[in-house]
Amino acid sequence: MIPTATSDIVDAYGASVSVCSLRFEQFGGIRVCQGPIATVRCFEDNVVVKRALTEPGLGRVLVIDGGGSLRVALAGDIVAGLALKNGWLGLIVNGCVRDVAALRELPIGIKALGSTPLPSGKTGEGELNVPVTFGGVTFIAGALAAADDDGVVTLPMPA
Repeated sequence: MIPTATSDIVDAYGASVSVCSLRFEQFGGIRVCQGPIATVRCFEDNVVVKRALTEPGLGRVLVIDGGGSLRVALAGDIVAGLALKNGWLGLIVNGCVRDVAALRELPIGIKALGSTPLPSGKTGEGELNVPVTFGGVTFIAGALAAADDDGVVTLPMPA
């Protein structure tokens, strides 16, 4: 069984673990989440994020590479509510969120770089389930992500 805490995962799996160097903030009502990764790459546009979250989450964590933009939010209470409704365990956003007070009330893990009230664009540009890299880690669909107050780590899924 894989430990829940990121520090325990690092201790147990050593060099197999990748540790994201970005300093994320906690926004969701659940402070610890762990599950298989699904990915989205987009920039200041959350249409593909919403598309991914309409599919059954099956206990996965959606890793959203928004290019580190702090200008607009890629998720808010409606997007997080969609994730929750469809069985996603968490969102890790290399970008911003909004509706922070509402996000704290939702039983889902949400880590992001920050918050802003500005909504994203709606052109539909982006990619699903492609490897995304930020904070020195490449997030690959199907690998394991774990997030808590200590940070974000990934681990190849055990065979």
